[in-house]
Amino acid sequence: MIVIDHVLLSEEIINEAFVCDLNSCKGACCVDGDAGAPLDNTELKRIDEVFDQVLPYLEQESINEINRQGRYVFDKEFGWVTPTINGAICVYGIKDEKGIVKCGIEQAYLDGKVKWKKPISCHLFPVIVKKSNDGITEFANYHPREDHCKAACSLGEKLKVPVYQFLKEPLVRKFGEEFYEALDATAQHMKKTNS
Repeated sequence: MIVIDHVLLSEEIINEAFVCDLNSCKGACCVDGDAGAPLDNTELKRIDEVFDQVLPYLEQESINEINRQGRYVFDKEFGWVTPTINGAICVYGIKDEKGIVKCGIEQAYLDGKVKWKKPISCHLFPVIVKKSNDGITEFANYHPREDHCKAACSLGEKLKVPVYQFLKEPLVRKFGEEFYEALDATAQHMKKTNS
């Protein structure tokens, strides 16, 4: 376990390799799960702020589901999450011409329509961050999907990209630049110690 500030990180975040391979998994993380994407309370407001700009990107089935369930729903186990269609694809998921599921919110962001990229839980995947009961300590653990993420693990190993380097942008977004620099310094130190 690595401790930086109030965050406890599993060593796999440094020791394992990962690079998303969307051509292989087809964006399965947006489709397969126990619930929609976890949202923190500030992200509910963010969804409301960007919703009108994101709406044109969504399929009619997603719009129907949002009209039925709402823009976000409360799950007993996970708290606030994005709604899903029949317990599968996230309502904000869109398919491209290759059948790859991508985020409609992120597409609006990439097109310059909104300034919020997507929920941080999605951006950080396959690292899952949970708060402890005290509401201060956070646990960051590496949880790739055994079946869907095999290609990403292989690609990461081939390219020699540790999980934390692949996730630099969302880690900085979640915890800040200084946190990331401390994590990188820890990784370099562990690498020297273990070699």
